[in-house]
Amino acid sequence: MIQFLSQRSITLVAGTERRTRGEAQSKGGPNAGAEPRLTTGGEALAKGLGLAEKALGTLLFVFSAALLILGWSAQVQGQRNWTRQPSGSLAWLHSVFFLNQERGWIVGSRGTLLGTTDGGKSWRPQQRPAEDVLRDIYFTDELNGWIVCERNIYELKSNEDPRTYLLQTTDGGEQWQRVNLTGKDVDLRLTRAVFSPSGRGWAFGEFGAVYAQRGENSEWVRLNAPTRNVLLGGTFVDDYRGWIVGAGATILQTADGGETWHLSRLVNATGIRFTATSFVDNRLGWAVGHGGAVFRTTNGGRTWQRLDAGTKENLNDVKFLDANEGWAAGANGTIIYTSDGGLNWTVEPTGTEHQIERLFFTSRAKGWAVGFGGTLIEYVRAPR
Repeated sequence: MIQFLSQRSITLVAGTERRTRGEAQSKGGPNAGAEPRLTTGGEALAKGLGLAEKALGTLLFVFSAALLILGWSAQVQGQRNWTRQPSGSLAWLHSVFFLNQERGWIVGSRGTLLGTTDGGKSWRPQQRPAEDVLRDIYFTDELNGWIVCERNIYELKSNEDPRTYLLQTTDGGEQWQRVNLTGKDVDLRLTRAVFSPSGRGWAFGEFGAVYAQRGENSEWVRLNAPTRNVLLGGTFVDDYRGWIVGAGATILQTADGGETWHLSRLVNATGIRFTATSFVDNRLGWAVGHGGAVFRTTNGGRTWQRLDAGTKENLNDVKFLDANEGWAAGANGTIIYTSDGGLNWTVEPTGTEHQIERLFFTSRAKGWAVGFGGTLIEYVRAPR
């Protein structure tokens, strides 16, 4: 724009100069043929245009600088960064859990157990509690924790060896005790365990199996569930209200801790393999699964609405921080983000194409994702 106005001003002045020279030559006289001088009107016009050009240039410079500063500030304040971090392991990492801002654990294949006491600045291998696949981990406090374990079917010593079991610690992970809960169902495979805010637990897996802690000794007992599909994800907002999802578009809900379950009916969800769910209260929740499936409920799971996730990748986990802000992650390094309750999603750069299995957020500004090949990604949001 400055260049355009500059060229125009030169043309106008030159035009005035040509007219002045022509006028002088046509009049003859003693100054004919001499270099003509601009008329007073021409001088005023040139001077005025020059000042206007300078003023406009200064104004545009200030305006552009302001825009750059405001744009940079907005970018910094709203910046969302996922950055790969060294895990020190090539294991398939299946789950990450933080007890607080500083203390966290990661579990994975071949008994991999990593720990941090400095908020993830460094991760150190912990003593392996087993040589089996560690699927999930949870701590109720600094001392008491649980791990879901799965044995390799080719490493079972007998037909009576259970395929899956839990490990429990009461001393912060120094020692782990094995807890068998599948009984005679030795081939049953558990996939995950979820806990209420007070620490009450539910474990679930193949053949629609659901186990829950009961009684003073918190013994694990099997519950009756209205499905035979494999169950892959779940969440409880308190000791009574919870949801578990799985293959075959299965979404189970309970309001009494699992004594009774209700099977949700979904429209346009035939054959969807749900892998995870997240609720922010007893009414508002989301479920994700294969093929980029994202569903939302606003009535506690009685009805569900399908949303457009903007991706067709399989989604393995979902976490909502409140009614608006949420994340989902899955295959090929996919992480998607929403700030309007899932109505719109954006694909976030992660720096990896490995499968991401689990998400965990210690706050709105700090989170973690883990997955295949020792993948560990840290999320940091710049302060607003």
